[in-house]
Amino acid sequence: MTKPSLASQYEVVIGIECHVQLATKSKLFCACDNDSRTAEPNTLICEICTGQPGALPVLNKRAVELALRLGKALNAEYPPNLHTKFDRKNYFYPDLPMGYQITQFDEPIVPNGWVEFPVASNIKRVGITRAHLEADAGKLTHPDGKDYSLVDLNRSGTPLLEIVSEPDMRSAAEAKAYAQELHNLARYSGASDANLYYGNMRFDVNVSVHQPGTPFGTRTETKNLNSFRNVERAVEYETERQIAALEKGDQIRQETRGWNEAKQQTYAMRSKEDADEYRYFPEPDLPPLVIPKAMTDDAGQFDILPNQLRGLLKDAGIAEGSAQVLVGEPEFARLWHDAYKLEPKHTRFVFTWLTGPELSLRESHGPESHLTATILNTVAQMVANGELSSTNARELLTKLRNEPHPTDPHDLARDMNLIQQSNEDELSKIVDEVIAQNESAVADYRSGNTRALGALVGAAMKATLGKGNPPLITKLLKARLDK
Repeated sequence: MTKPSLASQYEVVIGIECHVQLATKSKLFCACDNDSRTAEPNTLICEICTGQPGALPVLNKRAVELALRLGKALNAEYPPNLHTKFDRKNYFYPDLPMGYQITQFDEPIVPNGWVEFPVASNIKRVGITRAHLEADAGKLTHPDGKDYSLVDLNRSGTPLLEIVSEPDMRSAAEAKAYAQELHNLARYSGASDANLYYGNMRFDVNVSVHQPGTPFGTRTETKNLNSFRNVERAVEYETERQIAALEKGDQIRQETRGWNEAKQQTYAMRSKEDADEYRYFPEPDLPPLVIPKAMTDDAGQFDILPNQLRGLLKDAGIAEGSAQVLVGEPEFARLWHDAYKLEPKHTRFVFTWLTGPELSLRESHGPESHLTATILNTVAQMVANGELSSTNARELLTKLRNEPHPTDPHDLARDMNLIQQSNEDELSKIVDEVIAQNESAVADYRSGNTRALGALVGAAMKATLGKGNPPLITKLLKARLDK
């Protein structure tokens, strides 16, 4: 839409509002099930989440605990006694049966914070303005070819934490990386499943452009993006669209926009409301909360967080690009960290298994695995000791991940006939036989063809039915051939 030379005359300013569905069993203010992924429309509802007259909300304590945990992961600084309260945000929409949303306005549960993450070989820090608890609205569906919409209130009352960033991002790549890091933090903290497919995490992206040295431009907000790719592309499109409009002498309107997946474009939805248009006032049916220091301190107990993991992986000599594969899988990351704490010398073996075969097996055989840090370290040590080849180690671990009952890897390896032959006296006899039976390959090697050694090693491995220790066989062959 614009030439690179023209775009370089402008700076883009990006802020993101992220809605995270908290992993509670019930909704924010009632006992209805919080998991509506497979439920029929309007089956997980009650008088509270449908706004019936006289129905009173009761705050879900678990939602408060999870919000505090995610706040700690966002580096929030809590006062000794945190004062927070709920407010009513008033607006009319068919999926909002109360006519208002219970949210937080001036006293949020997460008062501040920041997020650091790698992007383009640099470390970027984005400030967190605030994060507040709120009850989600319902859902509208629009049947094709019909002149009406259908309302499903199953999501009405779902507990959300809305995370509002500072306008600190300056590129689509930074916006994408920030969204990915929020996704990591939501899962590492245990606050949310953060399943993008089911809308457990949604991003509203604010974009404006201006020429350096001039005030920030008028921003637009593109709503309900549910993938990192769409966050990146929405920023790219809005940047180009706004620059093109300004170059033509048009003004940018402050508005809410949607994202057209098929066209890869944003489109205007409505003018952007200011806070005073919502007529916020304190929620009269819910008392303010005073959260003691002990509760906020408890919320900050984590096994591992993404940046800590990145540091350990770097210390282990694992490249940043490869490390990101493990960072993006919290379950594997915790398992790797447990193995690291038990025995640091096996970290590369465990990393290679988790980011390779285990990742493939999860996709083909399902997520359930019975592997533990102890099992992974034991198998790694068996490889280091020469008891297992790398191929047999993979076969053994594949079997162990599906064993529901504790099994000793040594016993199972023997039962599966996987133990590698490392008896030097026995292998020496086999090596002597291979040399005697392969005069041509021996002559080739001694004349300078080093590839012939591989053929001799292969012949020795065949003679041991694949159980010989390849490094030891190679060592014995070279000792004899180099005389």
